[in-house]
Amino acid sequence: MVGNSARWGRETVKQTDAFSDFHDEEGETARVIPITSARRGTEDGAPKNVEDRLTEFLDFLRRRLAGEYEVDEFGFDPELNDKVLLELIRPLYRHWFRVQTIGLANVPDEAGALVVANHSGTIPVDALMLQVALHDEHPAHRPLRLLGADLVYQLPVLAHLSRKSGHTLACPEDADRLMRKGELVGVFPEGFKGVGKPFSERYKLQRFGRGGFVASAIRAGVPIIPCAIVGAEEIYPKIGDLRSLARLFGLPYLPITPLFPWLGPLGLVPLPSKWMIEFGEPIRTDTLDPEEADDPMLVFNLTDQVRELIQQQLNRLRLQRGHAFPPFF
Repeated sequence: MVGNSARWGRETVKQTDAFSDFHDEEGETARVIPITSARRGTEDGAPKNVEDRLTEFLDFLRRRLAGEYEVDEFGFDPELNDKVLLELIRPLYRHWFRVQTIGLANVPDEAGALVVANHSGTIPVDALMLQVALHDEHPAHRPLRLLGADLVYQLPVLAHLSRKSGHTLACPEDADRLMRKGELVGVFPEGFKGVGKPFSERYKLQRFGRGGFVASAIRAGVPIIPCAIVGAEEIYPKIGDLRSLARLFGLPYLPITPLFPWLGPLGLVPLPSKWMIEFGEPIRTDTLDPEEADDPMLVFNLTDQVRELIQQQLNRLRLQRGHAFPPFF
């Protein structure tokens, strides 16, 4: 779950260790080399037949068992992310939510940038859909390096999968290093306040904190790309909160929706809302001196500007989308 990025500037987040090498389940050491983007399909874009897919799968399995795959210093595994992790959620992206992307030309092909998006949906599915959008729809097939809450890295399996898919802890040090290396970094400044807000407050941005993400972008000299996501608010309409149970399990909230917990596991199936993701025009920071990242007034004003732009995008996209549950075609 991605969501605690808004804590920057309010408290110090402990940075997790970065690995100089990374070990798979068989004990083999995978090579640590620069990050690459694993592209889907054949070079000419033609669909693959069953035989091609089987051959590709067997080759993939052989290389995994032999440890012949790439990871970076954060544990990001581009091939596993593309062939397995993103593949599991692509049906949701394409057929369930029918995601439409707008403004991908505003996302650079190679240089570092910071994508700042609204957060919602009770369960942060929006983070996963944003990853698919940038990897599959962008011409450069860019992996998005999401900054996640420390809660994610307290859960062994989820922490491992998060790092494999390119996520890292939401702290300025990791964000700075990634952006300076030319990576596309994603952040949700609302944190749990956004993803866990009640349905009655849908599409109303929560507080963005003190702007730690803006300071990181200024230090790295990369553009800030405001991003609006419409559709996530309707997948799990939160109408209540089991606060006592949430505290018992150490969770920020435990939602009540029209279907959960009344229908048990079936209540966890997201509603098939229509999604739209818009990437706005970049806000340049390379005209600022890196030392200005320590100016609280400048950082606050730029943070407020980004928040206002995203709110305007949300308002416009909601009107453009129309009904949240149009018929399937």
